[in-house]
Amino acid sequence: MWGQPPSAVQPGAARRGTMRSMRRCALFLLLATLLAAPAAQEVEITAEPHHHFIFANQSVRVFNVEVAPHASTLMHWHRHDYLFVTLGDSLVVNAVQGKDPVTLKLRDGDTYFVPTGFAHVARNLSDQPFRNVTIELLQDDKLRQSPHPWDQDRGLNILQGGTQEILFVKDGVRVSEFELQPGGVVPLHHHSGPHLLVAVSDLDIVSDVPGSGPMSGPMPGHFHSGDSKWLPGGYSHTITNLAHHPAKFVTLEFP
Repeated sequence: MWGQPPSAVQPGAARRGTMRSMRRCALFLLLATLLAAPAAQEVEITAEPHHHFIFANQSVRVFNVEVAPHASTLMHWHRHDYLFVTLGDSLVVNAVQGKDPVTLKLRDGDTYFVPTGFAHVARNLSDQPFRNVTIELLQDDKLRQSPHPWDQDRGLNILQGGTQEILFVKDGVRVSEFELQPGGVVPLHHHSGPHLLVAVSDLDIVSDVPGSGPMSGPMPGHFHSGDSKWLPGGYSHTITNLAHHPAKFVTLEFP
C-alpha cells in the first residue's frame, strides 16, 4: 500500500478547516455590518420631518404633527415645556430615550402638558394618521412661577348649547376645551391677555365684539381641523357656532 505523503490532509480535517474559515468570515461580516450601521439619529424638533413648523412669537412655537399609519418619528428633542392637542383617535407608542416605551390610547381633542428635557420617538400603531398640534411654551421662569390671574384652574362651565372644560393651568397658561352644538354660544367674556385658538374640528364661527370701536362688530372665522390662530388681548366678545355640526376647539390663555 502506498504511503500518504506528509503534506496530504485528511478529508475530515479539510472540512473542519473550511467550516472554521466560513465562521470567521461570517463573524467578520457581522462585525463589519454592526460597525457600519448608524446609531439612532437624534435631531432637534425643527429638523424632525413629521413636525411642520407653523409660526412662533415671544410666547409660543407651534408645529403641526402628522405620522402616517404604522410609521415613526425620528428620535427628537423637546427643550421647552409643551402641550399637544390630539386630532382624531390614535394609538401611539411613546419611546423616551432611556425609559421603557409606553403605549398611549389618545382620543380626538385630548390635550396634555409635557415638561421639557427629553428626546423620544413616537410610533403610530393605528391605521389612521397620528395628528396633533404641538405648542411649545417659551415664557421665562419668572412668568411661569408668577401667580395666575384666573379664578378657576379646573372645572366645567355649562354654556348656551355647549360646554367649556377648564383642563389645567401650567406655566402660567390656562387651557380650556370648548364644545358648541350648532347655534351654541360662548357668552360675553374678556381677554386681558392674548390667547391661542386651536381648531380640533372644522370651525365656522363668529366672534362678536360689542361697542363701536374699530375692532367691534361680528367677525366670522373659518378654520380647518388643526389650524391655529394667535389672538391679541384687551377685548371682550361672544363666540357663536354657525355650522350645522358641533364645533370643538382648545384655547390657551396667557396673562
